[in-house]
Amino acid sequence: MGRPREVVVVGAGIVGASIAWHLAASGAAVTVVDGGAAGGGATANSFAWINASWGNPEPYFRLRQRAMVEWRRLEAAVPALNVSWTGGLCWDMPDEQLDVFARQHGDWGYGVRVAGQAEIATIEPNLVAPPARAIHVADEAAVEPKNAAIVLLRDAELRGARIQLNVPVAGLVARDGAVTGIRTGERVISADEVVLAVGAGTAAMLDTIGINFAMTTPPGLLAHSRQHKRLLNGIVLAPGLHMRQTRAGRVVAGSDFGGADPGAEPELTATALLAKARSMLKGADALELDFFTLGHRPTPKGGFPAIGRVNQILGLYVAVMHSAVTLAPAIGRFTAEEILSGQRDPLLAPYGVPEIQRQNRAIVHSDNIPLPSHK
Repeated sequence: MGRPREVVVVGAGIVGASIAWHLAASGAAVTVVDGGAAGGGATANSFAWINASWGNPEPYFRLRQRAMVEWRRLEAAVPALNVSWTGGLCWDMPDEQLDVFARQHGDWGYGVRVAGQAEIATIEPNLVAPPARAIHVADEAAVEPKNAAIVLLRDAELRGARIQLNVPVAGLVARDGAVTGIRTGERVISADEVVLAVGAGTAAMLDTIGINFAMTTPPGLLAHSRQHKRLLNGIVLAPGLHMRQTRAGRVVAGSDFGGADPGAEPELTATALLAKARSMLKGADALELDFFTLGHRPTPKGGFPAIGRVNQILGLYVAVMHSAVTLAPAIGRFTAEEILSGQRDPLLAPYGVPEIQRQNRAIVHSDNIPLPSHK
């Protein structure tokens, strides 16, 4: 037998953790490197709704639907993930759009149906004013994303992965048209393959070898309450307020699941979100703001994931997407399969990394180029 394939995963968020776990479970020699703690960055600041919902084109729906199946498989392998399969209610759309949405997704095989007011009041009995109609999907879920990343990394470590946290990565190392490792300060970690799972840091990391990658990182604020008695059974997507309650009892709320516009005074924005939650929920008079998170959602140009090789550069694989929590188990599995066997899952066909512009700086011998530091 040949030696195991050496893979460095840059990024210890939910996507990087899933990729590392799947690689380690498949026998690769994996090293995870991150400039911060496990589950930091966008992962810790996510609403963490696991779904295949919200008006996406069918190919993206199919990828998300498969990801929900993969969450079930991954949770069976790693029970400490503690996914909450609570279901979700949504009426954040005009009535006619609600019907179109339910019909389309029902035809695609999603477990969606339209619930009436009496049933909505049974599903979420603490709503002050249940809507006349809402979409209900019983199989949607949520997870505590930072904890999930930590759990996956710990399990990957038990399977032989090396986890290096709080180690800033200065950039990629490339030679003769191939990426051969990463640089951390004065140290180089060599690899057969480097996987970038750094979310909002993707463009800066690619820039270290002269690659321009188009993406945006819009901010999103989520308000987190102090622990409170149970007010919500599942995910609630109402006009102007999306909310869920964690296992620990915190209500997490945003103007939508991507997070609110933080505005000039983010704390006031967060306070207003919880005030709206109090007005919508019975028994919520004691609901108080504990803290807010402000995440930057990594969004490749076009809005959809970018997963795969960059301009066919050997040794470099990129995995960046906005819906990281939903997609993480599927992307982890598909990435590991592609790196180790060369087989790309057909569901990834629309989501390769686009041909992107190289700067004048060639990647040949880029290990000799002074690299900027990226946290």
